[in-house]
Amino acid sequence: MGSEGRSIARKPRFLCLHGFRTSAEIMKIQLHKWPKSVIDRLDLVFLDAPFPCQGKSDVEGIFDPPYYEWFQFNKEFTEYTNFEKCLEYLEDRMIKLGPFDGLIGFSQGAILSGGLPGLQAKGIALQKVPKIKFVIIIGGAKLKSAKLAENAYSSSLETLSLHFLGETDFLKPYGTQLIESYKNPVVVHHPKGHTVPRLDDKSLEKVTAFIDTIEHLVMEEDKNGEENSSKPTK
Repeated sequence: MGSEGRSIARKPRFLCLHGFRTSAEIMKIQLHKWPKSVIDRLDLVFLDAPFPCQGKSDVEGIFDPPYYEWFQFNKEFTEYTNFEKCLEYLEDRMIKLGPFDGLIGFSQGAILSGGLPGLQAKGIALQKVPKIKFVIIIGGAKLKSAKLAENAYSSSLETLSLHFLGETDFLKPYGTQLIESYKNPVVVHHPKGHTVPRLDDKSLEKVTAFIDTIEHLVMEEDKNGEENSSKPTK
């Protein structure tokens, strides 16, 4: 698509979900490591999680507080507290700030982003907002609560997905499992750990191609919506 077509097209709108015990402001700084040529093509909305941080944050001394968390969990990550409240909060914010085309998540925000399309399809979450069409998962994993996982990943997810896997990320094996739940995943490998990575030439190529694809789909959908709304009703 030429730049002329792109200037008319609406930017794909993403809700950005930050990592555990960080914040919207911190995620904004993390994502802005990516080139302007990427960031400028997306309409990004950054959201603080609903719960103030209930313990020490790993980013203390690196990023300023306040810090927030999406939900709480036991030592084995198998039982969650306040997960339903988190889903209600997300839906409420998506109604007020949306509509959104997709989600971008890092760490705990990526675990949420990766599970929500399946939970939405099963009628368990986000029933009052449009279907999540795209997800960008950075340092993610599957939800480990058996009941949630059963619904979130029971069928292969059609949602278009872009996944970042860090070579030394402690979540890498779990991020790989999440990728297997998606039908057409685009995977970017990077040499770093549990972080939002900078994009080298190869990564940038993959990310740019992914944005090309979703831009085109958003444009097509908007065009079809306009055509349908302009048809006379009988």
